[in-house]
Amino acid sequence: SKNVNVTQKLKLTDEQQNAFNAVSKKIDNSEYKQFLLYGVTGSGKTEVYLQLIDKVINKNKSAIVLVPEISLTPQMLNRFMSRFGKEKIAVLHSKLSIGERHDEWEKIKEGKAQIVIGARSAIFAPVKNLGIIIIDEEHDSSYKSEASPKYNAKEVAKKIAEEMKIPLLLVSATPDLTTFYNAKETKKIELLELT
Repeated sequence: SKNVNVTQKLKLTDEQQNAFNAVSKKIDNSEYKQFLLYGVTGSGKTEVYLQLIDKVINKNKSAIVLVPEISLTPQMLNRFMSRFGKEKIAVLHSKLSIGERHDEWEKIKEGKAQIVIGARSAIFAPVKNLGIIIIDEEHDSSYKSEASPKYNAKEVAKKIAEEMKIPLLLVSATPDLTTFYNAKETKKIELLELT
């Protein structure tokens, strides 16, 4: 079968499983909640959110994954493609030609691509049945657009997640101070820590 090269999920550690379960519950109950998945590089944050994406897809929903433009490397994309297959993924970044961008948007609009990976503007993708939004390297300054129209992709993501009643997962080894404060002090964001 053509899925031979699809990589299998890894068994989660207890900490990863707890983080997965917390977000998973919100997916099942169609509830909005902001989470911060916090842990050093190599602590297994990506595996947690890959399995959450897997869950969302199995419920016939979609996922948006925002990453800093600079992180959209072939290596990073390969990890997604080997897990979910190329057909299910649309990639949006600034290097796309107008034609390529149009093709990706069509793929998303028609519901063919259930996973949208891209830099900040991907938050506006016409996704069908959104089930989760993930913002990787959430501390990265590139999520704020200085050009007109000025917008902050994190703020937009929060509004969409609230409206759609889905979880918003912020991921970082070095969270933004505001994010960290809201996770530690005000508890507006639920902290999921991987040590």
